[in-house]
Amino acid sequence: MTEERKEPGTLYLCATPIGNLEDMTYRAVRMMSEVELIAAEDTRHTRQLLTHFDIHTRLTSYHEHNKWTKGPELVEWLLAGHDLLCVSDAGLPGICDPGSHLAALAIAEGIRVSPLPGCNAGLSALICSGLDTTRFTFIGFLPKTAKKQQEVLAEVRAYRDTLIFYEAPHHLKSTLRQMCTVLGESRQAAFGRELTKRFEEFRRGTLAELLAYYEEHEPRGEFVLVVAGAGTEEASREEEQPQDPVALCHQFMAEGLSKKEAMRQTAKALGLSRRDVYAALLAADTTE
Repeated sequence: MTEERKEPGTLYLCATPIGNLEDMTYRAVRMMSEVELIAAEDTRHTRQLLTHFDIHTRLTSYHEHNKWTKGPELVEWLLAGHDLLCVSDAGLPGICDPGSHLAALAIAEGIRVSPLPGCNAGLSALICSGLDTTRFTFIGFLPKTAKKQQEVLAEVRAYRDTLIFYEAPHHLKSTLRQMCTVLGESRQAAFGRELTKRFEEFRRGTLAELLAYYEEHEPRGEFVLVVAGAGTEEASREEEQPQDPVALCHQFMAEGLSKKEAMRQTAKALGLSRRDVYAALLAADTTE
């Protein structure tokens, strides 16, 4: 007689507080107590949360550096009929952490994935920003290198959506300088830090004004940067950009991009190879 295969368990993606522990939901506390296993980005951090609510569920580590090996193990646990609850250090798992990878693995195996909603830093900052909440684009953390940052910012420069970024305090000023260069100093923005915590603070103004403030005041705490989208006039200018590679490349350089990055953006905008853009610039220099 063959043994019947158990129905797979459910993967619960559980939001945790971004600062204030009172933001934990009743349902999340109950589910944390009921499941047999919790996959946590940092078990030490999550253990403090469990201790606060007198929860004694077993923890296992699941993070960016072990997701390729640990993810399949957790899927096997789910396929064996066990429920699993996944948390990040704060906020919703799957936003700027490997929770999205685990969800994709589970879905590929036909496993039910269910949210336990709650805190999210990006949306919390957005609704308090005073900026347009009708349409928004979540960017998260920008890449680490200046070149890659410029590339991402150049891609979203003409978006009319409000833009949401995350940033650490020690990178804030350099990121702000890049935003001023690529998005423009006059863009309105609202920066929230230490959301829901004792020293929660919002500062609002243009990117230039905010840069000037943080040049004088050392940034502290984790930041959410909410930046206004491109205005109608600005977006229209982007849509009416020159179709000549030389003119467009010069326009990008006038806006503050390096020659190499301007060439890259020109090639992308016009559907050309960078070699073609370089050849056009070379020919223009020769004829001048």
